[in-house]
Amino acid sequence: MDNFYVIINESKDRELEITKQICEYLESQGKKCTLAQLDSTGYLIQEKIPPGIDCALVLGGDGTIIRASRELAPLEIPILGFNLGTLGYLAEVEIGDFKESLEKLFLGDFTIEKRMMLQGSINGKRPKTAINDIVITREGSLRIVNFDVYVNGILLNNYTADGIIVSTPTGSTGYNLSAGGPIVEPTANIVVMSPICSHALNTRSIVLSSDDVIEVEVGKERYGNVERMATTFDGSEPVSMETGDRIVISKSKKVTKLVRITEESFLKTMQTKMKGN
Repeated sequence: MDNFYVIINESKDRELEITKQICEYLESQGKKCTLAQLDSTGYLIQEKIPPGIDCALVLGGDGTIIRASRELAPLEIPILGFNLGTLGYLAEVEIGDFKESLEKLFLGDFTIEKRMMLQGSINGKRPKTAINDIVITREGSLRIVNFDVYVNGILLNNYTADGIIVSTPTGSTGYNLSAGGPIVEPTANIVVMSPICSHALNTRSIVLSSDDVIEVEVGKERYGNVERMATTFDGSEPVSMETGDRIVISKSKKVTKLVRITEESFLKTMQTKMKGN
């Protein structure tokens, strides 16, 4: 790899000291380093991404890596995450080891791991993608909401809950885990659906095939009033929904390519990251 694209989170590297160290090291090794340009909302300016990028180096926490993965997936650019956050499940490199890690890239001592993504379309509109999860939750005051959930066109269940999480294996250690859902090996091709604070004793998470199509329809409020919801994709870009609206969720054709330079298993990484949590 010779041509690198560096995406930074300025809140994690305020003086850009770490960014400068990495770029200077890359250039000292005869590599090309391009800093990403962001618009006023913090998104990558797509037309400013140069052609021929071999790898994107993402400096930040999991949130930074997740955002970058959604923006770079259409370009199929592999991502190597540098952990400047806390847990950093998606980050492959601790910042103190950056030289050794980059040397492995130069030597071709790495693998590329493909992570599945989801897409969700609300009322037939243009779908949005997510690498972690798509979450449908209530807006406004605290109250339970009725959801009708269909799988491949067949009614699976009516849930009375605070919300519904539809998660990828990558996202299984996020909101899904907090809601009592299972942890899934991240390269698996499955989808996990977990109700949030369900008002039933026998309601559990459900593991589905990645080929299944999930539809969630917002029901009426208990007194017949219109219910208002918010749907988020990886915790951002909230889209309003209301009673009668339906979101169709399926596996995306896009994938996130994560660069792996260690042979440490997912279970070992999870044990290390979650120690004391």
